[in-house]
Amino acid sequence: MFSPTYGEVTYEKMIEIIKNFIGKSPHSTYNISVGTDSQNFDYTKTVMVVAVHRVGSGGIFFYDIKKVKKITNISQKLFFETSSSLDIATKLSETLQREEIDFGISIHVDAGKNGQTSKLIPEIIGWIKACGFDCETKPNSYAASSIADKYSK
Repeated sequence: MFSPTYGEVTYEKMIEIIKNFIGKSPHSTYNISVGTDSQNFDYTKTVMVVAVHRVGSGGIFFYDIKKVKKITNISQKLFFETSSSLDIATKLSETLQREEIDFGISIHVDAGKNGQTSKLIPEIIGWIKACGFDCETKPNSYAASSIADKYSK
């Protein structure tokens, strides 16, 4: 994982940073979100983001970049992005529960009512909710449609 603030960090170090960030203001409200976006080149560049927002007082985020075989089908790409987000969210949720940090995790999906993937949104939301996570789509899916999008270009 990489952080603009902390540089390259291991998964364990990311958890430690998140704990310290929350510990500095334990009575604040936090939104923890995971989102993925990807762009096609000769390959598909996939960016997964973990964002921790202290409501009214900023936040921190981490991202990881992976290159995979080019995914040309837009529906397959959205399902791959969602699967990647669910994988990291599941691992993160289990780790944070062990650390007694329970703010819930929201999966941010880079799809909205007006795009090519709009017809897939009900299925994607159902999948994410069935896995026990909240879901945000555009325009509220900042972890995917803003942060991950920026680093996927």
